[in-house]
Amino acid sequence: MRNWSGKGMLGVILVFVSTVSGCQRGVFSFGDSLTDTGNLYFISPRQSPDCLLPPYGRTHFHHPSGRCSDGRLIVDFLAHSLGLPYLKPYLAFKNAALPLPDLHHGLNFAVAGATALDTAFFQERGFTVDVTTNFSLRVQLDWFKEFLPSLCNSSSSCKKVIGSSLFIVGEIGGNDYGYPLSGTTAFEDLVTYIPQVISVITSAIRELIHLGAVTLMVPGSLPLGCNPAYLTTFATMDENQYDQAGCLKWLNTFYEYHNQLLQIELNRLRVLYPLTNIIYADYFNCALQFYYAPEQFGFGGNVLKVCCGGGGPYNYNETAKCGDAGVVACDDPSKYVSWDGYHLTEAAYRWMTKGLLDGPYTIPKFNISCFTGETIGDFNSYAME
Repeated sequence: MRNWSGKGMLGVILVFVSTVSGCQRGVFSFGDSLTDTGNLYFISPRQSPDCLLPPYGRTHFHHPSGRCSDGRLIVDFLAHSLGLPYLKPYLAFKNAALPLPDLHHGLNFAVAGATALDTAFFQERGFTVDVTTNFSLRVQLDWFKEFLPSLCNSSSSCKKVIGSSLFIVGEIGGNDYGYPLSGTTAFEDLVTYIPQVISVITSAIRELIHLGAVTLMVPGSLPLGCNPAYLTTFATMDENQYDQAGCLKWLNTFYEYHNQLLQIELNRLRVLYPLTNIIYADYFNCALQFYYAPEQFGFGGNVLKVCCGGGGPYNYNETAKCGDAGVVACDDPSKYVSWDGYHLTEAAYRWMTKGLLDGPYTIPKFNISCFTGETIGDFNSYAME
């Protein structure tokens, strides 16, 4: 396996350092399982791991909520910080399962298992594609446009509502790369997918801007070289393949490359649309600190181990996943970064949100002071709704 190095891959990335301000009155989100707040309930077949089974949701909701974690996600904490209710899943209303809420607060279009690229892209290349991956970013954007008449009744009123809302576009792309990673670890093969994924993301951003979006948050990829499922799949006896935290260097380099190319494209969009606020959310470095300094965040023991898993070096077992019969979760998920081997714990997502709002992990800095006059700075006293 090749030991990649990110040095020399890219030139210097232009950084916009102004502070984003303005008062968003709603949140609309797109993405995959890192953002899905319940659309998973309305898709089939069921996924693996199955986030609709206990012990998912045990920490905050005390039952499975359609979120792939033990509790809340970044989008939940962001909504709370903006003084807004948790985002409802769009498919609940599309399928007439629930009455329409106050739609001006926003809605969640993200679907667990979703890809940026359409299903046909992978099928044409011979990959076996689950039905759940039909809910691509393009499909989610079409849902948003389909939903618009329920939100506003004229072009001018739509522009006003959309212009005063925050749009979260991602994180998405991780599932796209899972397909080629199932067959190769060669940089030359994998890297060809990155521009195509980013092209879809930037195209969605442009379309939202043309619809009237002014403030958009675009998260980058997590450091999936620290992901217990991938650490199990790509385990090697070659110690040089791991960094000091025990993460796979070559895999993190790949996702860093994705994030670098994404930031270059976001900078181009900022030039094209100077009146918009396009915020890059640095999920990669925000989460990476958990693995290098876990004690600073209250994470204990082997920080790469899974809370809810079926054994093995990382407590992740492909044949005994969280939610399967006989698989038991840890007593205290707040001591763990990884919940099920793929997704993070509520504690990790809460710390990440704090890093986005109070720390250096958004470009430009995201200012929410005009909403509630508070942030997640006081971690211990943060309201438990």
